Order: sequence, then C-alpha cells, then structure tokens
Amino acid sequence: MTKKRQVFAVALIAFVAACASQAWAQGWTTKPVRIVLQFPPGGSTDLVARIIAQSVSQAIGQSVVVENKPGADGAIAAEQVMRSDPDGTMLFLASNTPMMQVPLLRKNPPYDPVANFTPITLVGRYVYVLVVSPTIPATTYDSLVAFARANPGKLNYGSYSGVTQLMHARLRAASGIEMALVPYKGEAQAVAEILGGRIGLTFATPTSTLVHIRDGKLRAMATLVPKRVAQLPDVPTATEAGVPSLTAQTWAAIFGPAKMQPDVVARINKELNAAMRRPDVREKIDAQGFQLEGSTPEEMSAFLKEQLQSWGRAFKEAGFQPE
Repeated sequence: MTKKRQVFAVALIAFVAACASQAWAQGWTTKPVRIVLQFPPGGSTDLVARIIAQSVSQAIGQSVVVENKPGADGAIAAEQVMRSDPDGTMLFLASNTPMMQVPLLRKNPPYDPVANFTPITLVGRYVYVLVVSPTIPATTYDSLVAFARANPGKLNYGSYSGVTQLMHARLRAASGIEMALVPYKGEAQAVAEILGGRIGLTFATPTSTLVHIRDGKLRAMATLVPKRVAQLPDVPTATEAGVPSLTAQTWAAIFGPAKMQPDVVARINKELNAAMRRPDVREKIDAQGFQLEGSTPEEMSAFLKEQLQSWGRAFKEAGFQPE
C-alpha cells in the first residue's frame, strides 16, 4: 500500500468512527424504535407510552412510535417482541397481565418472562379505582354489596386484564356476591360499556374514568392503592372501605427480547429514565393518575422475579388454576 493510500485508509477509518460516535450520541439505533403494548388505544398504558415515546424521540433524534397489539392477555404483543432482533428497535411496555397472568395461569405458556425477555426499566404503578354505573343505587362499597345481595345475578363485571380478573375473584370472596364476568380487550372498552349501561362495574384507572367521575357519569367506590389518590381525594382506599384484600400492586415496565447487548440496554435505560424525570413528562403522566418510578435494569430484573412469586401466591389463594 502506498503512503497516500495508507493516509486515506486511516482518514476513512477515522471518519467512519466519528460518524458512528455521532450516531451513538444521538440514539442507540439508526432505525425507528417501536414500543409495543398489549392494549388498544385510549387507555392509561397507551397514553403513558405515547408521552414517553415522544420525549425519547426528541432526545435521540429518532422516530419512536407506539404500536398497539391487543389480544390473548398480552401474549400477542409479548411474542412479537420476544421474536424480534435484540438490537433495541422493538421494546415491550408490559403490564402485570402478560408478564404474570400468561406465564402463571397457562399450562403451556408461550414464553418465560425471565428467560425470553431483557428487563430494561420499571415505568411505574397503576392506580385502579372501583367504578360503578350511576344506574346502580349505591354510593359506597357497603351499599354496593347490599344491592348485589338483594339483587342476585343482576351485576355484570367488566374484565380486561389479569389485575381485573384477580380483583373480580377477590371482590366475590370478600363480599359473597355473584357477578358475571364479561371480558374485554382493553380498559377503554370496559369503561365505555359501563357508560352505555351494558355492565355495572369494573376496576379502571383515572385516565379513563376521572372525567366521568367528576361529571357524575361514574361513581367511585374505592381505590386499590395504600394511600388516597390526589385526583380523587374523597374516594377511600380499599382498606378504608373495609376490604383490604382488594389492595394490589400493579405496574408497567419496559422489556426487550432476550440476549440484548448490555451497552444497548444501559443506553435505552438511560434515555427512558431521563424522559421520566422531565417535569413536562411527569406533569402529563401525573394527571393520568399513573405513578412514575423508573429503575435500573438490575433492579427491574429482581423486581420481576419477586413479582412472579407474589402473583403466583395471589392467584393460588384466589383459586385460579392453570388452563
């Protein structure tokens, strides 16, 4: 190789390295990033995902889009991400349902949440509130139970996730009332059915219920969290309402497929947590009644394993059997 060619080769290598460094400074990929979730548009998870995606997109200078893949208790969305390339271009914003209910309540689960996914960060906790139709003459949990006992078979309960399915079982066990369970693909659909008078009650988040509670179109009976919610200061917690068994730890987290490179995981974690710390992001998400947290990948990994044990016990105590 001539001296000129050597100089050119060195310059070319330096140029390529500089371009790569500049690309890394912007984002972890030169491709659009997709955040897949198991719910249809309009619910709490969808809104949280879109707020975070927009913030991350602005930070890394790359398109970050939300892709809704409802159905099969979140297994459709989970399997799509599980089979994707581990390059950080497809992420899974998952709730308890696909990561707890699917692996714990199926005899032949389609995936292992520990072995088939890479934990990236905890996003935060959901606030669930027991809401009923104003056509039901009940203003408190006790009066709801009294109505149900006096009118057996007249209450239909909307369920759209592992959490709402478990709460249906716990509500029946705590009160002794019978309610038909009506399945839906997402929270927004269940709330719309209550507003339309087709079902009587469900557990949902402030995202889809707050405006209707304030307008008198829904009645709030109790929340599932340990402390009262700022957006619903007059609504008692389940413990205050006399049913502590309805308190539940519900969360959302971001995962990638298995075998992601540690440096890519660290970069995605950094950008996601930076987005969640931004005041404008927190303000928008706080307004939804969702409690942002964040974590390291290691903390999320330990949390996932602890939650599998906790939810396994909860399902067993509620009498759920793998099917």
